[in-house]
Amino acid sequence: MPIGEDPVANYAFSVEIDSIVLAQFQQVEGLAIEISTIEHRENKVGALPVMKQLPGHVTYTAITCKRGRINDNALWEWMRKVESGDIDGARKNGSVTVHDYQHAEIGRFNFEMGWPSKVELSGFDASADEVLLETVTITHEGLKVG
Repeated sequence: MPIGEDPVANYAFSVEIDSIVLAQFQQVEGLAIEISTIEHRENKVGALPVMKQLPGHVTYTAITCKRGRINDNALWEWMRKVESGDIDGARKNGSVTVHDYQHAEIGRFNFEMGWPSKVELSGFDASADEVLLETVTITHEGLKVG
């Protein structure tokens, strides 16, 4: 008899950008929302000090996706749109989906108005036994759990 739910494994995920599944990413990081804190100090009647913690601005962490380099320049072409000034054409919505052990979708993190702020290749090394990695950093304007 199980004593609780099993935690979700971190290897079963997929990435979608504008509803196109890009399943070959090796790693995704940066699914985070942060709310800054405003400290407000005042005195109550009788000179009793009070400090309140209030919510400030909401910020969304950039999402970083890594994959083995394949014969596909889509990430570089996406970056080219930003570089050429077509930011409206570059903005895309996307999702990182989480899957269970039977590969069924069990969670989704949706980002809005994302665009690539960085695309890079890992270094070349003739003595290494590794694949060439391609990394894209996606700056976005919102993250929602779906």
